[in-house]
Amino acid sequence: MDTKRRDLKGRILRENESQRKDGKYMYRYTNTYGERITIYSWKLVATDALPAGKKDDLPLRDKIKRIYEEAAFTIGRGGDATVSQLVKRYISLKTGVRHNTAANYNFVINILAKESFGSARIDQIKLSDAKMWLIKLQQDGRGHSTIKTVRGVVRPAFQMAVDDELIRKNPFEFQLHTVVVNDSVKREAITREQMRKFLQFVKDDKHFSRYYEGIFILFNTGMRISEFVGLTLSDIDLDKRKIIVDHQLQRASNMDYIIEDTKTSSGTRHIPMSDDVYECFKTIIKRRKSPKVEPMVDGKVGFLYLDKNNMPMVALHWEKYFQHICLKYNSIFKLQMPKITPHVCRHTFCSNMAKSGMNPKTLQKIMGHSNISITLDLYTHLDFDDVQEEFTRVCNL
Repeated sequence: MDTKRRDLKGRILRENESQRKDGKYMYRYTNTYGERITIYSWKLVATDALPAGKKDDLPLRDKIKRIYEEAAFTIGRGGDATVSQLVKRYISLKTGVRHNTAANYNFVINILAKESFGSARIDQIKLSDAKMWLIKLQQDGRGHSTIKTVRGVVRPAFQMAVDDELIRKNPFEFQLHTVVVNDSVKREAITREQMRKFLQFVKDDKHFSRYYEGIFILFNTGMRISEFVGLTLSDIDLDKRKIIVDHQLQRASNMDYIIEDTKTSSGTRHIPMSDDVYECFKTIIKRRKSPKVEPMVDGKVGFLYLDKNNMPMVALHWEKYFQHICLKYNSIFKLQMPKITPHVCRHTFCSNMAKSGMNPKTLQKIMGHSNISITLDLYTHLDFDDVQEEFTRVCNL
């Protein structure tokens, strides 16, 4: 005889779970202070349908899960929490984060789930343990940028535990460069001659020439690729010859399209068009597809480039185009082209403007840099010929 308790749908109920005659679920437990607590919900799990006329709420089992996660952080028992639990709690307090930030958080959670370090108790993690774990990540093949991202989440999570008096010291309070080797490849600007050859190759290629105008614009405006793919017809002011940059387009891992604000408040800006950029935009608009139904993303319509499904092209499309162009170029010419990405275009534009003597504050405005030090860093990348040319120009004034 089956003695297991079941709900009205015949599902087995777990210990301390029950269902009332009116269909509402209950869970009784004793908290850390010895008090008996009862929680309720009209749904057992998230997929349950909400009874008509009832107010929506978290499913009972989600509430139970939250209770036990919270219990791990009760004063006096916080050290029992694992690193994974700590990081999840830290992330749960971050509301209204951008799509990319949320993706980074999930990335770190997934890494911790695969690492034994993630299941270690936070009160048992020493400074040497934290260092050894990051070293292990690099030895396992994780890049410097990945390790930097992981530490960027784990360190403030441990600081939260310190502030909550769950542990006494933050084991991640050390300089990253003293532990792991920075093996990341810096994205350098290409030379004007390389840019000229690359653009000419794209223009003359039967297949890739369709992307010439877009690539030319990236090289000559300094826009971020997410800003460029987010441009709509209303953002291109041909009369005043300016580009209105006030948003960016992203595509989430679930393939949802998202309109977000620019990377920083300084990213919202108007970029003037050169004559050549002006002509490129005219060509793009003239050739633009006219789908039966314009794709709309968060109220935005009229995207300049659409894919084969008549949806806006995103950064990944253009990154692939650049990759294939470089591969084809290097398969033809003996003098190889370095890796070129949409971000290299942005870096190249900024370097070219710096070499041409553009005022740093003006360049900062065009680039949408939040800090002048980011812009000024480009001026420190000038080679001797650039320095000598500028020195001669100033001396002859």
